[in-house]
Amino acid sequence: MRILVVEDEEVIADVISTKLKKEKYEVDVSLDGEDGLYNAITNIYDLIILDIMLPKISGIEILKKIKENNIKSKVIMLTAKSGLDDKLSCFDYGANDYVTKPFHIEEVVARVNAQLRNKENVNKDIIKYSDLSLNIRTSILTCIDTSESINIPYREFLLLEYFMNNKEQIISKEQIYDNVWGIDTDYESNNLEAYLSFLRKKIKIIGSKVNIKSVRNLGYKLEE
Repeated sequence: MRILVVEDEEVIADVISTKLKKEKYEVDVSLDGEDGLYNAITNIYDLIILDIMLPKISGIEILKKIKENNIKSKVIMLTAKSGLDDKLSCFDYGANDYVTKPFHIEEVVARVNAQLRNKENVNKDIIKYSDLSLNIRTSILTCIDTSESINIPYREFLLLEYFMNNKEQIISKEQIYDNVWGIDTDYESNNLEAYLSFLRKKIKIIGSKVNIKSVRNLGYKLEE
C-alpha cells in the first residue's frame, strides 16, 4: 500500500514516514504544497496525509483538487487548528479523517490503518488471480491448486501486488517504476528484470500456471 505525506516540517514528515515504513507501507514525502499537489493527482496513492498550512499551495486547495480530479485516495488532514469549524470544513471538502497537532505517532498509524482497512477493493487481506492467492498481511503467496506456499520479500511483494491488482493488463516499465519504486526514484532497468526473474521462479516453484509475460516494446502482463 502506498502513502503520500505532504508536510513542510521535515522533522514531522520524517517521523511519520519512518514509522509508516516500519508498518510495511510504501511512503513518499512532499515538503510543499506544489509538489504535494503534483504527486497527489497522479492517483497512485491509497492514502494521503495532508497538512493544511503549506507553502505555495494550501492543504485545503490540494484537497479540493483531489476531489475535483476524482482521485480515489483516502485523505487524513494534519493541522495545528483544533476548532470545530476547521474540522467541519475539512470534512465538507471531502477529507476522511482529521488529526490535530501535536499528535502521538501511534494515533496517526491507527487512523491510517483504520482508513485502509475500510478501503473497498484495495486492502483486502487476500488478492486472488487464477490459481494464485496473495496474503497482503503476511506476504505469503499460495498456489490454490497445489496448496504450496512461499514467502515473498518486500520489493517482490509490492511488484506482485501491483500486477495482481492490474491482472491481464499490459503494464509499462514507467508505470511499474512510478507505482512500485516511487516517483522520481533512481532506478536501473536491470533491477526490474532481476525482480521479475525472482518472482517468476517463485511462482513456478509453487506450481502455479500463472506467468508474467514480456510484451515486446510495451511492458509486461500477468496472465495464465
